[in-house]
Amino acid sequence: MQEIFMKEAIKLAKKASKLDEVPVGAVIVRDNVIIAKAYNTKNKKNNALLHAEISALDKAQKYLGTWHLEGCSMYVTLEPCPMCAGACINTRLDGIYFGAYDPKAGCCGTLYNLPTDTRFNHRPQVVGGILERECAELLTTFFKNKRQGDK
Repeated sequence: MQEIFMKEAIKLAKKASKLDEVPVGAVIVRDNVIIAKAYNTKNKKNNALLHAEISALDKAQKYLGTWHLEGCSMYVTLEPCPMCAGACINTRLDGIYFGAYDPKAGCCGTLYNLPTDTRFNHRPQVVGGILERECAELLTTFFKNKRQGDK
């Protein structure tokens, strides 16, 4: 099931890329059903908070009518940054499943590991590297094209 949900997140990341947004997509799953989907829109909406993860969490909370997202998991194409990892902790997600590792901002094991910090009152399960090659390739291609466009 993990790969099925990650493939949905990849589809969303591709939509972000077409809008000239960093290609990150996220889905929130409960009882093996996707209840929320989002992709990066921070450039389009000129809002640094609108990472795919934050938007997906917001949609899931509205769908369920509560900020408590116990019983839910997130599938996201890129390892969450500090803001997004913190939001996952604060919404009480059961799990964070990501594709590509992020050596510059990843806070689910690479740069930091916020979800496993025992000082927090909630610790979601984290699994990285799901369809890692496909997820990383989206980002590599996006930034390569950006650099070529700058020349």
